[in-house]
Amino acid sequence: MVDITAAELRAAEKIFGGRLDLAKRYVEHLATSGTERGLIGPREIPRLWSRHVLNCAVIESEIPQGSHVADVGSGAGLPGLCLAIARPDLELTLIEPLERRVIWLQEVVDDLGLDNVTVMRSRAEAAVGQVNADVVTARAVSALSNLAGLTIPLLAGHGEVVAIKGRSAAEEIEKAAKAIRKLGGVETSVLTVGDGLLEEPTTVVRIVINKSQKKS
Repeated sequence: MVDITAAELRAAEKIFGGRLDLAKRYVEHLATSGTERGLIGPREIPRLWSRHVLNCAVIESEIPQGSHVADVGSGAGLPGLCLAIARPDLELTLIEPLERRVIWLQEVVDDLGLDNVTVMRSRAEAAVGQVNADVVTARAVSALSNLAGLTIPLLAGHGEVVAIKGRSAAEEIEKAAKAIRKLGGVETSVLTVGDGLLEEPTTVVRIVINKSQKKS
């Protein structure tokens, strides 16, 4: 079992509720086969809860009820699988180009019995037209100036991107502003999620898309 501190457990209980046991099983997958297959570095095991799972799962508060969420570059399921566990009302499409990661993700989805998840082997660009999401998520995929072009087209002209970012989020927005506007972004903001719940809250960039209001 991966150790969890009292504070982490309180946060996990609040986020995952009655599905906490599923979250614990997911963390065990990360710590064992996820590490063995190179999806997570061995040094990350002691901080799987704080730095990875809770850091990702807390963004569930920013996603509307019943949304179809596309998770770009899903990798080890961060944040896609965290959201699928925390929010059974969501429909998740995990988009991941690397076969070994896709195989692992499908194994975890099957083991946890997550019937609200589809694992899709594809590059984000190739999934446009096949996936029409309400919300697109991403974590540690690319700088925002590049990420905008990978995520916004999956919204089919309406919805929002919720990207987990670091402390340079505001700077990234500045650099990406022109690209975001071209793609139909009408509002971009930096949010801090998990204040009072997590020791280190999660920084999120939200981009609201509405092509009917597109600016040149």
